[in-house]
Amino acid sequence: MSAGSSYPRLSPFKTGLACRCPCCGRGRIFSGFLKIADRCPVCGLDLGGEDAGDGPAVFIILFMGALVVGLALLVEAWFSPPYWVHLVLWGPLILIGSLLLMRPFKGIMVALQYRHKAGEGGGRLG
Repeated sequence: MSAGSSYPRLSPFKTGLACRCPCCGRGRIFSGFLKIADRCPVCGLDLGGEDAGDGPAVFIILFMGALVVGLALLVEAWFSPPYWVHLVLWGPLILIGSLLLMRPFKGIMVALQYRHKAGEGGGRLG
């Protein structure tokens, strides 16, 4: 019996955003800030081969870029502040926003890999 057959099929977006195991939905998938745990502590799912690669970073760059450019254009149109104000506003927003989004986006990518049984090099997981 595989690990996925005794557990209900969970939404990869819910489990990914919560940074929980894509199989059982209860165990934590991270052992560090961005390091994937070897196994789920609850169901024992082998997470050692999971690797989201650069996918989360690409999506965060696109999301944060669109958000910050839109907000910067609005602030410039409404208030016309000096350029140093833009630097003070958007630099920390980009840094903090990117760091806060990295874990959930990586969790979603790992959960989607599990859901679609995609492994590194075309292997099958789960």
